[in-house]
Order: sequence, then C-alpha cells, then structure tokens
Amino acid sequence: MVDSSSFFGFLPIGRRAIGLTQLINKLESYLPPDQVEQIREAYEFGAAAHEGQTRRSGEPYISHPVAVADLLADLHLDSQTIVAAILHDVIEDTPTLKDEIAEKFGKEVAEIVDGVSKLDQVQFTSRAEAQAESFRKMLLAMVHDIRVIMVKLADRTHNMRTLGAMPPAKRRAIAKETLDIYAPIANRLGIYNIKNELEDLGLRTLYPNRYRVIEKAVKTARGNQKQFVDKIKSAIEGTLAKAGINALVEGREKHPYSIYQKMKRKRTSLNDIVDVFGFRIIVDTVDTCYRCLGLVHGLYRPMPGRFKDYIAIPRVNGYQSLHTTLFGPNGMPVEVQLRTETMQQAAESGVAAHWQYKTGEDDDNRAGHDRARAWVQHLVDMHGGNSEEFLESVKVDLFPDKVYVFTPKGDIRRLPRGATPVDFAYAVHTDIGNRCVAAKIDRRLVPLRTPLRNGQTIEIITAKSASPSPTWESFIVSAKARSAVRQYLKGMKKGEAAELGKRLLSQSLEELNLAYKNISEQQLDTLARELKLNSATELLEKIGLGERLAPLVARRLLPTTTITSKSKDSGPLAIAGTEGLSVSYARCCFPIPNDPIMAYVTNGHGIVIHRESCSNLESYRKQPEKWLPVVWQAAANKFFVTEIRVHVKSRIGILAAVASQIAATHTSIEKVSINDRDGGVSTEIFELLVADRRQLAQVIKRLRKMPDVVKVTRSTS
Repeated sequence: MVDSSSFFGFLPIGRRAIGLTQLINKLESYLPPDQVEQIREAYEFGAAAHEGQTRRSGEPYISHPVAVADLLADLHLDSQTIVAAILHDVIEDTPTLKDEIAEKFGKEVAEIVDGVSKLDQVQFTSRAEAQAESFRKMLLAMVHDIRVIMVKLADRTHNMRTLGAMPPAKRRAIAKETLDIYAPIANRLGIYNIKNELEDLGLRTLYPNRYRVIEKAVKTARGNQKQFVDKIKSAIEGTLAKAGINALVEGREKHPYSIYQKMKRKRTSLNDIVDVFGFRIIVDTVDTCYRCLGLVHGLYRPMPGRFKDYIAIPRVNGYQSLHTTLFGPNGMPVEVQLRTETMQQAAESGVAAHWQYKTGEDDDNRAGHDRARAWVQHLVDMHGGNSEEFLESVKVDLFPDKVYVFTPKGDIRRLPRGATPVDFAYAVHTDIGNRCVAAKIDRRLVPLRTPLRNGQTIEIITAKSASPSPTWESFIVSAKARSAVRQYLKGMKKGEAAELGKRLLSQSLEELNLAYKNISEQQLDTLARELKLNSATELLEKIGLGERLAPLVARRLLPTTTITSKSKDSGPLAIAGTEGLSVSYARCCFPIPNDPIMAYVTNGHGIVIHRESCSNLESYRKQPEKWLPVVWQAAANKFFVTEIRVHVKSRIGILAAVASQIAATHTSIEKVSINDRDGGVSTEIFELLVADRRQLAQVIKRLRKMPDVVKVTRSTS
C-alpha cells in the first residue's frame, strides 16, 4: 500500500534502495517464520547471482528485485510470490537455470519466474509489434498463474519510481507504455493502489508541468478546505452514531491523474475538479451500506443522476461500492463511497487478495480470482490475427467504460460503451453471434447497428443458415465480437476463393479444349509445389483471389503435345450474387442484375463486377488479361446495393416525403446523404437494396411523379 505521506512524490522510496531489513519486518507481520526464512534464502541466492551487476543509478542490482518484493509484501502476498519477485530477473540476467530455481524453491516459483522472464526474450521488427507481442505473451503466462502479472506490475511500478536515471526519450516511452497497458491492466484486475501510482508516475513523466500545477492545486485545496472536511466528517459521523451504526468515515484524496482525466473528459477548469470533497464510509455488512446511504441522503440533498450501485451490479473487475454525490455546505459537491470492509480490501488489492497469505479462503476472494482468470482466458481465446491488431482489440476491453444490459432471463451483461446487439450476441455465445439475424430491444425490433443503453433488455433472433456479415465490422465495438467476425470471415473467404478459383480455372481450361475433371489432384499438387505453394487448394485460393491468373495456370497444366490455341468458346462466367467475399461489386457504378457487366481480377481481393458503362473501365482495359466476360445468373432472395440521386426543390419535409415514396415500393434504404443546396434545389443521395433493374425502375418512376422532384438519376462513376 502506498504511504500517504509520500503519496504525490514517491521520492523517499525512489531515492534510496529498499533493504532486506525493511522487507523482512513487513513479512514477519503476516508470514510464519519458516516462510520468512525461505525468502531470506531467496535473497541470498539472488544477491549471489546478481553479484557485480548495478542499475543505471549505480545501486547494486539486487536492490531492484527486493523493492519489487517489498511492493508485493504491502499487499500481503504469499511467500511463493515474494520469492519469485526476488528472483524474477535471475534467469534473464544471470546464468541461473529454471531447473535450478525449481529444485531449490519449488516448481511454482520457477514457473512464475520463467513467465516473467519470457516476456522480454523475443526480437521484433517494429516497436509497435514488440509492445503488442510482449503483451500477448504476458496474457498467455497469466493464464497459467496470475501471480506472473502481479510480479510484472510491481516490477513496472519500481521502474517507474526510478526512471530518473534513464534518458528523456526512454523515460517518455516507458511512461506512455505504462499508461497504455500496465495501469489499465492493474485497473482491470482491481489492484487500485498500483493502478493509481502507475497513472500518477506516468503523468509526472509525460507531462511534468501539468503534474506540478495539479499537485500544487491539490495541496493548496487540502489546506484551505480542512475546516470544511472536518465539518462534513463530523456531521456524517454524528448522523450515523444517532442511528446506532458503527462506521469508519475517512476523507478521500484525489489522485493527480484522475483529476487530469476528469478535466479532459468534462472540459472544465482545475478549480472545479479540486473543489470537490470526497469521503469513504466503511461498515460491517451490505445491509448497513444501504442504511447509511439513506441517512447521508437525509443529511445532504443528493444530486440527481449521480448515484451508482456497484454492489448490486459490480464492475467488471469485481469492484463493489455505493457511489453518490451530495450538495454539501454552501452547495459544494460531496462525493461519498459506501462499502463493507471486505469490499474495501478488494478495492485496494483486487485479484491480489486471492493470493494474500491467510489460513483459509473465502468465497469472495475465490470469485475475484475466477473473474480475473476468466477475463484473461477470454483475451487469449481471441488472440488470432497479428499482434498489433490484437493489442488494439485488448485496449478496447481494458478501459472500463461499460454499458450494462440484460438478457430476457434477467442476467446482466457488461459491454463497452457504444456496443450494439451484435456485440451482445457474441457476449452471450459465439454461435449466437454467428447466427444472429435480428434483435429486439425492450421487445421492439431494432437494426443490428443500434447502440445499447444502460438497463435495456436485449433479445437476439437467430437462424441456422445465417452467418456474419462483413458490414458488421463497421459498427461492432467489443474485442470478442470483432475477433470472432474476423476469424469467421477469414475462413469463409478462403473457402469461397478456392471455389471461385476452381470455376475460373475450369473456364480457362475449357477455352483450351480441356476439361477440369480430367486434371488429377496430383497434377494440381505438382504445379502448386512448382509455384512454391503448399497444396492444390492454396493454388485455387490464389486464383480466386486474383493472385494467380487462371489462363496462365491452365496453360501450365496442358500436356506438351497439346495445341494451346483456343479451340472453343466456353462462354462467360455466371454470377448469381451468392459467391460471398471472393466476388464484390464496384461502388463506383453499383452493378445490379440485368445490367451488362464485366469482371476485373484484382490482386488479393478476388473479382470485382463493374457495369459495362462504367467510366473506370477505360483505365482498366490496359490490362486485358485481367478482364473476364460475366453474365447474371438467377438467384432468389438476393439484394444488391445501388445508388440514386434525387434532385428536389428545397422545402421542409421533402426528405421524409421522398423516403416515404421509396418505402412504398418495398425497397430498403441503406444510407442517405444530402448535398449542398444550389439555387433552391438540393440533391438527396440514397443507397438502396434492390433485387434487379426492374425494381429500381419502379422506384425511379414513382419518384419522377412527385411535383417537388426535378430529376432522378442513377449514380455512375
């Protein structure tokens, strides 16, 4: 726990090396003698291993692991964690082997030390990749033993306290990484003491002037407001005493970083943030928490909309408390937190409370540990994709700006702010997300892109034949949903690309008077290896994605005696609109069924369908080998995006009138935008979902009959 006397500066600890005596004194207060003796042996072992090594500050290197152990001793962690903290650098920085640690101090200690050591042993091509991959490895290590991250967080905390010996650029880089990754992890695991210190030290390093201004303002306010604090505290204690409630009432000091973040978030002045009194009321039971809430609301009038019940609905890291804001003396805001002693311990130590030395283990601590392990496992489960993409997904999950919604059965689901029904579906189960087709919010059907709000009840409608849509990526926000959709689409795209590649190769072979069915799998495999590919399937995927041209591959498959001139016309490729991601439709000309079309083979994206009238064809015709003749094939219940421009006389309600006429033809509007008015005429641009040209013609015909419509045109490039 951070010493309040050095809260803002942390300099007393940073300026001197923490010795073994200070550590042993702390350990003897809660550990049995035999475990303290083992920790003393670990110190002697580590000191011998690091003999001759020094830190940049000139101190003996062993001072660092002892300081890390001292931080963990403040949390009353078990002896294995303390031993691992003392030895956490010996595998990386000395010739000591993991087996040697296991033999002397046990397998669990060796695994923790190894988990911490492995995080820094990978070489990367970029700084961003290094940060992301290091974080991924940290999570993998945490799955096996969450104490790995506790040691790592303590290690980072002491390094932040002693950053003064580092070059300025290095200091800033470490501070930014601390604020981006380590402080949010400490927050997510509920270890608020470490989280608060990491944030304040990060702010002090990145923005020293801002930190000094905030620190000075807090110290000034502390002196000026002492009489108000004493008055409010006495009033609360007196009210609770009259009701026969025994409670601990204490003032709550605001942290510089939390003040800085609130100033940014609320765009308000420093004085408005500092001039808020904070109090914490700690009682024995949950029932007493609610009783005290009623009493303080009777003492000072509560501010509307400022009450939060984190006891009934805990935060995602297990934090529980009642939060309320009151109008205090002279109308000054008074923030009050009410919690039990168990909740207070969890608020200070979070998941670390599970590993605190104790004779038994209560259900609350076990639940906290299980929540943390479940969160880590969830992050590891969605670790597909490259490291940087993974890190961005995790950052979304780390910051606790949540919305709380309910399942139809009343179960609570916590989702990131801005989450949609699709995020909710994946939060329930990946299969539910993959088969989601519609959603109801409070029993009313809503679009899948609708943002969710606190307290809503969400019902997901599924279909067996449904699958994720590529458009979902534009509005989902949760890491789990984004990862699941990308993984599904990646697998689906490969299968579709291989099928399209087979069709393209078959067409090219027919032009050479050779049937695809007469080509053996062995021939395709042999050609694939010649082209440095792994299999025939990969070769077909490359053709479907446009990375290999089907006519050239077809010629490679011909027997040497075969005449390669075109001997028959195989006809154009048939497109039904059901080919999936390997076939896309150009947004420059919006082709729909019954339009004359051509197909352009793109590298890595399959084929793109254009209208023959598209002006972009002129530039593409310079590469005739990449063009394919295609025709439409009938497909039931398939709709295509098209765009029309409606030029209208500007008046109130004209947009609604046009939209109403479009809806009367049973045509869906996907998107609407309006261009600037010119001479009393504005242009409304509609993206519509239609089955073919006939349906589009009905829409245009109906709109042209409107008196306020000047002209209707179909968008082209």
